[in-house]
Amino acid sequence: MAKPRQPSRQLRRPVASAQSAPVAPRPTTSVTAETSAEPASTPELPPQAEDYLEHLQFERRLSPNTIDNYRRDLVDLVRFSQTRVVRELDKLDSQDIRRYLASAHARGMTPRALARMLSGWRGYFKFALRQGVGQINPCDGVHAPKAEKRLPRTLSPEEAIRLVSFDADDAAAQRDRAALELIYSCGLRISELTGLNLDSIDFHSREIRVLGKGSKTRIIPVGEPALAAVQRWLGARAAMKVVDTRALFVGAQGKRLSASVLQARIKQWAQRQGLEVNVHPHMLRHSFASHVLQSSQNLRAVQEMMGHASIASTQVYTHLDFQHLAKVYDSAHPRAKKK
Repeated sequence: MAKPRQPSRQLRRPVASAQSAPVAPRPTTSVTAETSAEPASTPELPPQAEDYLEHLQFERRLSPNTIDNYRRDLVDLVRFSQTRVVRELDKLDSQDIRRYLASAHARGMTPRALARMLSGWRGYFKFALRQGVGQINPCDGVHAPKAEKRLPRTLSPEEAIRLVSFDADDAAAQRDRAALELIYSCGLRISELTGLNLDSIDFHSREIRVLGKGSKTRIIPVGEPALAAVQRWLGARAAMKVVDTRALFVGAQGKRLSASVLQARIKQWAQRQGLEVNVHPHMLRHSFASHVLQSSQNLRAVQEMMGHASIASTQVYTHLDFQHLAKVYDSAHPRAKKK
């Protein structure tokens, strides 16, 4: 398979993007340390690991944050291998992988994080075997601890409407209201919202073109309140000195709005609107999916609008819908009332 022409040294520097959704902070102490003599310096990745990261960036087209996570996970594994007798990645076996996971779990790494880490390693060793490096995939047959299944928290329809319905008396407030309306109207991820350009919205067809995970594009219908809010924001934006001229949402300096700034603004508006919950952008996305599913019962349509690769990711909202129906039943059905 032909490699892309982009120089690999571009990838070897940590990838960062102001438009990407922020990732959860990693532990400051390495989970690979089995002795106090662990080397403090960052070990160099082997060539096949750099090739794997290039494969993820240029062929799989994964997000910069995802590639950053995979790079850190591989660095941790290299550091761990240097504490073993084999001292090379392609010489590790399943027992070594299990030992690492057990150590990481004991140090407080969550099952979800361990599963992501194991998935990245499994993909790397599979890639290395195709390149003729190594004899086995040491991650085969290894499983991360089962994570407790938690249902996503959502706002009620009344709370969601209250959050997006406020008087926007300046440019920043008009921008925030347009952003909130779009997240709730279309179920956007925050990285998708901050990545929108001026030509992403078709006001005539009332649709928005979104670049989602894996650089996959999807088309989503947009509600009238969201379109009206965006139109008002565009009027305010026209009077600003804009640096990133393509960006739909910009900050006070005229540059594309960052995810961290928008997150903070959403929390502020939630407090101003009297919502007694910790509101974050993904909660609005969950609320969109739950409310659409309650109204339409069309799971496939919700899957397409959310950009889920698997229907299993969307099915979690059926549990939320059942909870809603159960509450209605308990409050309304005469046989459901406790004696």
